[in-house]
Amino acid sequence: MSIRVLLLLLVLVQAAASAGKPRNVVFILTDDHRYDVMGCAGHPFVETPNLDRIANEGVYFEDGVVTTALCSPSRASILTGLYTHKHGVVDNGTPEPEGTRFFAETLDNAGYDTAFIGKWHMGNQGDGPRPGFDRWVSFKGQGVYYPRPNFRLNVDGERVPLEGYITDELTDYAVDWLDGREPGETPFFLYLSHKAVHSDFQPSPRHRGRYADVELSLPTGTETLSGENVPRWVRDQRNSWHGIDFPYHSTKTLESLYRSYCESVLAVDDSVGRVMDKLEEMGVLDETLIVYMGDNGFLFGEKGLIDKRVAYEPSLRVPMLARCPELFEGGTRVDRVVANIDMAPTILDVAGLEPEWDMDGRSFVKLAQGGDDGWRDEFLYVYYWEWSFPQTPTQFALREDRYKFITYYGLWDVEELYDLEVDPGETTNLIAVPEHARRVTRMRKQVYDKLAEKGGMTIPLRPRRSIGNGYRFGPRGGDDAAGFPDQIVIDTEKPGK
Repeated sequence: MSIRVLLLLLVLVQAAASAGKPRNVVFILTDDHRYDVMGCAGHPFVETPNLDRIANEGVYFEDGVVTTALCSPSRASILTGLYTHKHGVVDNGTPEPEGTRFFAETLDNAGYDTAFIGKWHMGNQGDGPRPGFDRWVSFKGQGVYYPRPNFRLNVDGERVPLEGYITDELTDYAVDWLDGREPGETPFFLYLSHKAVHSDFQPSPRHRGRYADVELSLPTGTETLSGENVPRWVRDQRNSWHGIDFPYHSTKTLESLYRSYCESVLAVDDSVGRVMDKLEEMGVLDETLIVYMGDNGFLFGEKGLIDKRVAYEPSLRVPMLARCPELFEGGTRVDRVVANIDMAPTILDVAGLEPEWDMDGRSFVKLAQGGDDGWRDEFLYVYYWEWSFPQTPTQFALREDRYKFITYYGLWDVEELYDLEVDPGETTNLIAVPEHARRVTRMRKQVYDKLAEKGGMTIPLRPRRSIGNGYRFGPRGGDDAAGFPDQIVIDTEKPGK
């Protein structure tokens, strides 16, 4: 009897003990996909029939979030079940520290066939196979949408040129891997990680121009930047790399970027449909857990900003869907906070396995089946300042069911408090409203208590290597400094304020 067969028997024994079975799992991740750019989320024109199908036949997590709204930290949290300050991947240039373990290793060691196909993006240089994956197809850093002379995929250690549009080609590799499997031989785990829909947004040829003529009404930040106690750094960021006056240091309009972004989503939806069709052809669709999510959200004009990183809702919220008719009732809606740190324990749970280290997340299976079991009522958000993008400060946030508190570290500015029930657009900062003073004090303490509990009281640093993207745009008048928030201005008529 082979070692692999023995390991599979061990999986079966463990699964039986937990009244389950080691299920196949397909995890599909996209980059920068906003929570609301799906048909099932009520988007006015983007067509996502395959994502809608997962939502209609499975579970739609309406409050899916990430604990850090940045590609690499979020991806590391997915793979480890840990907060950013615990896994150590604090920005997009930092590789996973030596000795980092990923939940796929637990699956692989237990007899699962495993495949990673797509964007790894932890450190900009390494693209070699990582522990826990039998099949490996990846590339360095951000990757590209279309073939370039010097761009290569790493296919199990061999350099292979990209032949076509990246979303389609990664899907080809995924479907081919599934196609080579014999139904019922061993359970499998497929991690399909798309480059899309990261900037520079480039839709496939078949989708380019699909939304060229749709009417758009994007926010400009006017409603949020004109009120009292708007952080100065937010006003000043508007004409930076991440502001809508000078998006990505280009002359492109916000509208043109958004159209390309929405068109880029369409190939992702096609990819989801192709994977589901293959699973159905294999006869394992309904017994396989399919999870779809984004690695972080994205702002398109809210607060006058573009991109992510910040603790505002469009940045930290993500699309999150799951389908497995043998586990979940179709059309289920879950309005509790489910986060990226919950992916690892969930996938291990449906495999009948226990985490091999203490994870910050927990399995959402029982929650999606209608249980509560003491599910979280709040979550901690963390983001650490990057020298390459110095416009956005280190920030920590505590989001409860109704209120969100945001505080900054190493920044001369004002904190923020929002009532998300009456102000979902976060237009009015309540930080200086007297009746909220006790709430602010409590939530500020909770932020640092949670950081201490999770080992986050030390600010991680990375060596600076260049000026980064710390420019501001002058010709449009963007060199005018913003005013100070009222809360940190001393009124000379009232000494001692």
